[in-house]
Formats: sequence, structure tokens, C-alpha cells
Amino acid sequence: MKVKTSVMRHKMRKSKGFGLSFSVILSALFFLCSFLSFAQVTSSIDTTKIRIGEQITFKVKVEVDSTDLVVFPEGQTFMPFEMIESYKIDTTKNNSKFQLIKEYALTQFDSGAYTIPKQKIFVGDKIFYTDSLRVEVQTIAVDTTKQKLFDIKPMIAVEKSSSKWWLYVLIGLLALALIGFVLYWFIWRKKPLTEEEEIALLPPYDRAKMALKKLDESDYLQKEELKDYYSELTFIIRKYLDEKVYDRALESTTDELVGRLNMLRDANQIELSNNDIKNIETILKRADLVKFAKSAPDVELAKLDRNTIDIEIDQVKEALPEPTEEEKLLDEQYRDEQEHKQKRKKIWLTIAAGLLILIATFVGFGVKYGFKYVVDTIIGEESKELLEGDWVRSDYGVPPIMISTPVVLERLEKKDIDSTQQVKMTMFSYGDLNTDMNILVSTSKYKDLGKNAEGEPNKIDLNLAIEGNLKMYENNGAKNLIVKREQFITPNAAEGLKAYGTAQFPTGEEGEFREGEYVILAFTSENVLQQIVLVWNNQNEYTNQTIDRIIDSVELKKLEEE
Repeated sequence: MKVKTSVMRHKMRKSKGFGLSFSVILSALFFLCSFLSFAQVTSSIDTTKIRIGEQITFKVKVEVDSTDLVVFPEGQTFMPFEMIESYKIDTTKNNSKFQLIKEYALTQFDSGAYTIPKQKIFVGDKIFYTDSLRVEVQTIAVDTTKQKLFDIKPMIAVEKSSSKWWLYVLIGLLALALIGFVLYWFIWRKKPLTEEEEIALLPPYDRAKMALKKLDESDYLQKEELKDYYSELTFIIRKYLDEKVYDRALESTTDELVGRLNMLRDANQIELSNNDIKNIETILKRADLVKFAKSAPDVELAKLDRNTIDIEIDQVKEALPEPTEEEKLLDEQYRDEQEHKQKRKKIWLTIAAGLLILIATFVGFGVKYGFKYVVDTIIGEESKELLEGDWVRSDYGVPPIMISTPVVLERLEKKDIDSTQQVKMTMFSYGDLNTDMNILVSTSKYKDLGKNAEGEPNKIDLNLAIEGNLKMYENNGAKNLIVKREQFITPNAAEGLKAYGTAQFPTGEEGEFREGEYVILAFTSENVLQQIVLVWNNQNEYTNQTIDRIIDSVELKKLEEE
């Protein structure tokens, strides 16, 4: 009995131990499952047959039991179908699960049987794929008995749309015409002379006579302002004598001037009588008394002195000898010199005004567009002209790589390409590693990639292809390469690998290097490797903009299925 009881207890302990172990395992499983997210992805279309141009509704349904981030495909990833519209995500909650529904409107404009490719759905850090669905696109039947048929119209020549260069030329010509008019109007135009300028151009005798007439028109005598009257009167005779007889007559005293006249008469250089010199002396001394001794002669005497000065000016003119031919020539040379002087003055004013206009224009455009941009425009900076010139968009290689570049890429000859019989390579390039910008587009088609251990065909490794380019840089003297990698997707949804970074590239001079950047874009499809390799001087802002524009333009085109 005791033995039986002992056996029973042993079995019970064993049973309890097993039950405890089983419960621990279940608890661990539930604990792990609490950290594992659940997701289910399904896809469907509303019809498998459409006519040309009709729309298909492609629906993707994702069911998750957590709040993981779900990323649906965007862009033209449905080739050969074209996405017309991407609808908003419809989210519903069913018990503890979330259901997200995303719909797309697709269409196709060519008849045939097409397959909607698998689409990537990102749920958290996991990737799910939708099913590939086949759709038949049918043509539209046309009743030719009711609809007339017409021949294809012949091609017609279309004039290329002209640029607006003529507008810029016209604006430039108008600006030059305006500047020329301003310079002519203010500098070169013969302006109407003022009264003072007209008087200044008269001969000394005529100026003296005109000055006497103006003195007669004044009101000095009416107001009995004899001091001012005699000052004007003596200035007229002194000015005339200064220009025609003695060049210091204005600054000489009365005695000095009279003494000079007597000396010139005695030297037979002027035929003035003693009476004429005496009359001039009397009037000058009377004027000195009026100006300095406050003498007040009679008004009638002042009028008489005016008439005497008028007569003596005539006498001085008659007493002067006729100018010699040499003097006439000197006068002519003097006039020519004055004319040349005025012309030189106008030329310098024109140059100064032109420089002022150029400086003002430069400062104005510099403030608006930046001084470096204006300077580079003036000197014709090469990289700026490449950026702002007419770009070329073309296909290179087979399958085609479509890319926009500032110049047409040149095909490299076969002798310049290191290829084997197993690889058919085509390459197009612009520049080299020693220039500010190097563009290289290559397509390599492998005849046989071989098979791996499982018997499956080998695939092209984009990382190895990029490593080959980096090795080539090092072999050509580049150093201090910094490499970064990331996924690259073209505007038409072609996926590839992008490697980029900085390095020091040789300049061509021994021991000299320049800072630069590089970008390598690599794509693969079956047995084809396509690459776009860009190397440039990152110190040039125009080259940086050019490279960005080139990268944004890259698209891959698929050959039409036969």
C-alpha cells in the first residue's frame, strides 16, 4: 500500500512538472507574439478587360494589427499602365485590426494584353508585394460603312519657334539711342548763346561800343550815382586798352597807364596824339576823384566825359597798326586752339558720362542679380554659358538612357573602350577628370552571366559596378574619396543605386589637386548594366546647378516588346 502511494505521488509530481513547463512555453510564445506585428496585403482590379483609354480601378487592401507606418506606391510605378489618379487612403478599424484601402485609376492607350507589375508596400520595416494582374486592352470597332476613311495627310514644314533674341537686341539699341541722345543734348548740341556769351564773342571794339550803349540805358545819372557811372565808364576804356594796347591796363594806376601810352606813342607803336592821351588822362583822374575823394561833378560833365571816351575809343582803333600776317596767323591758331580745347572738353565729358552710365548700370544689375553674376555675364564665364544655353535632351545606348545635357555627348570609339567578347559596351562622354565637368553615360550588355550554386542565373551587382568606378578614380590619381550610397528613383520610377561623395582630383599639373564631387547612378535589368557618371568642380556654383539639372533629367526607357 505504501509502495503504491509513493508511485502515485511520483506520477503527480511528474505531471505537475510537465504542466508547469508547458505553461511557461505558452507564456513565452504569447510574450513574443505581442512584439510581432501582423500584416496582410491583397490587391484586386474591378475588371480584366477594357477598351483603349478606359480606366481600371486598382485596389490595394492592407490589414494590420498595429499602428505601423504603411507606405503605398506613388508615381508612375504601374508601367506599362499610366496612373491617372491616386485616391486618398480609406482607413477603418475592425476590432483590434486596422484596414487601409488605397485605390488607383489606371489606363492604357494601346491595344494588347498587359500585366500590372507587382507593387511594393512598406509596412513598418517590412516589404510586401501585391499580385501581378493581367489586363486585356481591346480596340474599338469602327463601322467603315458609316465612317469615311481618309488618306494620311502629308507632312508639313513647321517653322521653328524663334527665340526672343531680337527683343533683347531692340532693347539694347533703344538704350544706346537714349544714351546717345542724352549725351548729344547736354554736351555736343550747340546751345543758344546767352547775351553775355554773345557779347564775349564780339571783337573788343564792338564790345566797347555795346558797353557804352548799355551805360546809356542805365539809370546812374538819373539817380546821380556818379561813382558807379564813372567806374563803368573807366572800366570800358581800360578793358579796351588792355585787349588792344597794353595788357596790364586794368591793373595799372592812372599815371602808370598814361605813362605807358606816352611811351608807346614815342616808340611809334601807336599813333595817338597828345590831345587824345590828355583827354583819357583827364577822365581817368576825374573818375579817381569821384571814387576815392567823393568828388561830385555835374551830370552834364559826366555825359560829356562819356562822349569823349566814345571818341577816344575810335581814335585808339585808328591809331593801332594793321595786324601783320603773322599776327593774323597767331589769331587763327588761337581760335583753332580754343575750338580744339572745347572739343577735347566735350570728349572728356562724354567719356566721363559714359563711364558714369556704365557704373550705374553695373551697380543696378549687381544689386538685382548679384555682382558675381553680372561680372560672369560680361566676361562670358564658360560654365554659366553652358548652364543658360540651349540644352539637348537625347537617348544614349540600348536600352535607351534619356538625359538632358548642355552639350551633345560624343560616342567613344571602340578602341577607347576596354571590353571583352562577353560584354558589349557603348559609352558617351563630355570632358574628362581634368576639366571642370565630366559626363559619362555607358550601357554594358553581358552575353552570359553564368549561374550560381543553386543553378539560378547570376545577377549584376550594382555595388561591384560602383566599386569599379571608384577604383578607376584611384588609378587616375584621385585621393581622399568619401563614398555614400542610397537608393535612386528616376521620374519614371526606374530604381537604381546612387553613390556620391567628394574627392581630390588631379588637375593635370604634377602634385596639384582640386576639390571635386562625383555622382554614380547605376541601374540593372536582366543582363544589362546602365551607368551615368558625373564628376565636377564643386567650387563653381554654375557647374553645381548644371549637375543638379542633369541628375533630375535622368530617365530610363524600355524597349517595346516585339
